[in-house]
Amino acid sequence: MLADAHELVKKGVDVVIGYLEPHGRKDTIAQAQGLELIPRCKMEYRGAVFEEMHMEAILARHPEVCVVDELPHTNVPGSSHGKRWENVLDLLEAGIDVMTTMNIQHLESLNDQVWNMTGVRMRETIPDWVMKQADEVVMVDLTPRALLNRLERGVVYPQEKAQQALQNFFKESTLVALREIAMRQTAHEVEIRQVTLSDPTPQAPVTPAETSSEGPRVSATLNDRILVYVTEHPSTAMLIRRGRRVADYLQADCLAVFVHAETEFNALPRAKREAVERHLTFARNLHIETRVLQGVDITSTLIDFARLHSITQIFMVRPQYSPWEGFLGRNLIHRIVRQARDMQVTIVAERRDDTHG
Repeated sequence: MLADAHELVKKGVDVVIGYLEPHGRKDTIAQAQGLELIPRCKMEYRGAVFEEMHMEAILARHPEVCVVDELPHTNVPGSSHGKRWENVLDLLEAGIDVMTTMNIQHLESLNDQVWNMTGVRMRETIPDWVMKQADEVVMVDLTPRALLNRLERGVVYPQEKAQQALQNFFKESTLVALREIAMRQTAHEVEIRQVTLSDPTPQAPVTPAETSSEGPRVSATLNDRILVYVTEHPSTAMLIRRGRRVADYLQADCLAVFVHAETEFNALPRAKREAVERHLTFARNLHIETRVLQGVDITSTLIDFARLHSITQIFMVRPQYSPWEGFLGRNLIHRIVRQARDMQVTIVAERRDDTHG
């Protein structure tokens, strides 16, 4: 990013660094030399002073290009926005081009995959739609062995912190898996952008879907429309990510729907209502259309809505039912599978120790 910034300056482009976090790395600090740096603003929070990107100063300076490091960063409470990527959207809205950086593990739709691989839940994430706003996505590739060598030599972190990293997140197996994910994501971005440039309305073969599955299955159909069934269960967050990611791959519409049998939504128990609202807000943040439906028969209400809106795939979390309920076929999943014969029902098994990300 800094090398590209220097190239732009050589071409006469007005470039500033809006925020750079070198982590004390001498090479990074040296690369920033010669580039105009906008001083950070200082903010006090709980008796401590923090430094954040100075939005007012950048907007007043109004360069052609602003360099912004660590896009997933969470701003100090009291800032104009909760996340740095929201600040970047403001800069773009003001007519300032932005060059920024992020790691693959911070992409929202990959949150569960990263957690399953590493055991670490990423709390700082970026909605996929934000990255899709980029005119250009550059993958900076480094082999795991090369990165580990840099860590061991103290180039990335001081020796003490580097040793902790090597024993935790920066294991070679983890880095190999993350690199593979990054390559797959890059290939997907290239494919999507090529399709968009060559044919804004790509046609896919029609394949009828009349199945149910215990794991994620992707079936490419013409005009796919995905419905994510929302409940108060914590695993709903994982389900929403999965639905969003599959929808992106299929270039399909995606809806998140909650159905209740009460006379009105506010009549739900408080804990359940708050959990559902949290999931619906999460879905909206990922640019998923949300609906709250009321119906005494939840199954019929959901299926009728799905048919009315030409839904082709329904995503559900498999809840914990007693063996007796499963044997009698009385649980919600069995009823939906029986009635949704013209749709694909994907049932995603929960992970009991999963939490909302």
